Amino acid sequence: MDNLKPKNPFFSRKVLFGATIGAALFFMVVGVIFWGGFNTVMEATNTMDFCISCHEMEQNVYQEYKHTVHFSNRSGVRAVCSDCHVPDPWVHKVVRKIQASNEVLHKVLGTIDTPEKFDANRLRLARNVWKAMKSTDSRECRNCHDWDSMNPENQKQRSAKQHIFAMEQGQTCIDCHKGIAHKKAHNLLSEEEVEALEKPNPAYKRELPPQWVAFREKLNAPAATPAPAPTAAAPAAEPAPAAAPAPTQAAAAPAAKAPAKTAAAGGIKVDWSKASSRDVMLFYPGQTSMEWTLTGSKHGGARVYKKAGDRCFACHEGEQEAMGTKMVTGEKAETTPIPGKRPGVPVQIQATHDGQHLYMRFTWPDTAHVPVPFVDGGMMDKENAVKLAMMIATDDVQEAAQAGCWGTCHHDANDMPNAPAGFSATKYIAESRTEISTSDPMGGWDKRKSEADIAAELKAGHFMDLLRFQAGSGKSEDGYILADRVMDGGQGVEFVGEKQGDNWVVSMKRKLASSTAGDVSLATDQLYNIGFAIHDDHTNGRFHHVSLGYKLGFDNPEAEINATRQ
Repeated sequence: MDNLKPKNPFFSRKVLFGATIGAALFFMVVGVIFWGGFNTVMEATNTMDFCISCHEMEQNVYQEYKHTVHFSNRSGVRAVCSDCHVPDPWVHKVVRKIQASNEVLHKVLGTIDTPEKFDANRLRLARNVWKAMKSTDSRECRNCHDWDSMNPENQKQRSAKQHIFAMEQGQTCIDCHKGIAHKKAHNLLSEEEVEALEKPNPAYKRELPPQWVAFREKLNAPAATPAPAPTAAAPAAEPAPAAAPAPTQAAAAPAAKAPAKTAAAGGIKVDWSKASSRDVMLFYPGQTSMEWTLTGSKHGGARVYKKAGDRCFACHEGEQEAMGTKMVTGEKAETTPIPGKRPGVPVQIQATHDGQHLYMRFTWPDTAHVPVPFVDGGMMDKENAVKLAMMIATDDVQEAAQAGCWGTCHHDANDMPNAPAGFSATKYIAESRTEISTSDPMGGWDKRKSEADIAAELKAGHFMDLLRFQAGSGKSEDGYILADRVMDGGQGVEFVGEKQGDNWVVSMKRKLASSTAGDVSLATDQLYNIGFAIHDDHTNGRFHHVSLGYKLGFDNPEAEINATRQ
């Protein structure tokens, strides 16, 4: 018995690399406690309460975030700071936490400890976030959002089209969705910076998911043929109801319906029951010039406009009144809003032809007078309660095919932000200028081509045919826009208009063919670009309501304004 060695206690037994079971268990317990504590601390630093525990965050970005859709929305799902700023994969999360130590340092240094200091550093801080998100294909956005689970049918058409473009071109979320949770900073970027920051990355290209393919096929399907004259059954003597005025007239009435049968006003005799009809919403554009439209930091649609060739109509049809509301209230692109001005004017547009003439009739509800606060007497044009204008152009004119008449409106025109002091700049088109700037100061009023070059552009058909009716004087004008707005010189046009009950009804007759300089000669087998504007309530200049650009055709179901034959 004395030769027997005592057995080692269980916890003293060696199991691996000379370590005892007791030591292994001890370090395992310590490791579990450490790991649990580490993860507890990690999760605690990912909470909203932790993020806003310092006054720099609580008083600045948190206050901005509370007014966004990520804080409160119809679904009840709230995205907290870490959802957008902390990666979900563990390794990347730890790296982000290490990077955050730099933010702790700047808290100690007081770099952003007041709202004023924070605003002074806002663009620098935003650039850091944009750069990080661009490099990771907006990884944190995709914590919640996923292309495969999106239903394009539930999105606005312009949003769905932008998403298709992004997948095909290699764009990522942050290219478009800057400033969605905090105060805007991307509007401080130069256009060169925007172009560089939003440059597509081929590595981010994706195959369209099945629902997106189906949506695009539906989008590209031929449009249904417009039904002619839906007003044929309307009693001719009974005027349509007027739009009820409201403080900002947030919801415009449907387009007023005109009498359907033959009208014999002046020399315009036509059976309107044979005309096609389309309801068009004209909207208040504020100071959204052509240059504004092309500037990515101001207009999110600039990308698909310039790179995909999309038309304004393709993205914004159906949104006109909502856009007008933003401008007319001064929320966006308007420095001198007119309180109470309606954001949109619903217009019924009828079109027909007889092989020799184009006939159009416009019917819209009148509005209660809203005095203009910055004009003596509250009326800009006392003589004319209403003016109606339309522009026609071929695809040969820059911007006309995509933007309609927007190509004539510039940031340096009268009453616009970059209007030159002591000089009256009217409408013009790009063909008349050697250069048009999309960076401040925007426009090209002082970059006019020589008179010989302008004459050559006119001869080449590079102009916008302009037709206008003044209700007060009854005057019909036929001019064009090239280097300036010219209000005469065309072959002539006939307008007849009057107020019928609570509606304005204006009819137009114009010869199809013309050999006069400044006139677009209309062939019935072609499509043309057309846009409309109404100055109502004695307004003038840029304080009008305008349409998107439409396609005018003749007996052509693909035309948005389809003049059907008598």
